[in-house]
Amino acid sequence: MTNEEFRRSFKVPHHNNLGLAVYSCGVQRCAAGHSWGPAIRDHYLIHYIVSGCGVFSVKGNEYNLSVGDGFLVVPSCVASYAADTEEPWEYCWVGFNGSDAKQLVDQTGLNEENPIFHYEHDGKLEGLLTDICNVSGSTPAAEARMLGGLYLFMAELIDHLGNASTQRTTGYEYVQKAIKFIDYNYSRDIDIEDVAESAGISRSHLYRIFMQHVSMPPNEYLMRYRINKAAALLKAGNLSVGEVAYSTGFSDQLYFSRVFKRHMGVPPSRYLNQKKNESTS
Repeated sequence: MTNEEFRRSFKVPHHNNLGLAVYSCGVQRCAAGHSWGPAIRDHYLIHYIVSGCGVFSVKGNEYNLSVGDGFLVVPSCVASYAADTEEPWEYCWVGFNGSDAKQLVDQTGLNEENPIFHYEHDGKLEGLLTDICNVSGSTPAAEARMLGGLYLFMAELIDHLGNASTQRTTGYEYVQKAIKFIDYNYSRDIDIEDVAESAGISRSHLYRIFMQHVSMPPNEYLMRYRINKAAALLKAGNLSVGEVAYSTGFSDQLYFSRVFKRHMGVPPSRYLNQKKNESTS
């Protein structure tokens, strides 16, 4: 590298099975014509250009990019990028993946069909990406700090690009949001209004898309979810019927017993005894 070129980067040596994890981060002023690919990544990778220019190519499309532009590389999608020969770019980047990564990226509106964005170069995105590099490391504390920095960076992109993302959100994505909310909150005193609000849609819209994608109303889904959780707790045999009822969002034990019997065919007390007998036989 010449004195004008530099690269500062960090790559996580191993990845735990997490919902979201930073794989790499860095800042680089590239040499003239410096390139990567065509190849694939096994993770999401977002670059943001802070000076110079270059070309990003994916799916037969070629994008000429410069200061303030950014691009997304999607896992398993063949892509390439190269710095300009006269004004090579300098960029910051972060790579990440995990079971929650796609949903996070989807909220920005970026995808392999729409991989380019522009964010006025005011130093904010550059600062957020640099912050991730500044706390990089392989310890659990460093990984947590890197993840926190990633969330802040992605939140800024969602705020900046989110309106377009909301317009493209499909019915199934709303269902996924609602189901995730139920999964996290079924033990609390929630109702369908709360579920619809969490997905950002009306109760009537929530009903229509649940019938379309799940083949049951959302209130029925919530009830069945709670009963299945209750059955699992009863089967474990560590809690009383009353404790199970309160642990799965039922404040009225008698109502819980009626609903449980309707779904499982027997009252919860009998179900509990049956499972205890099965475990001792």
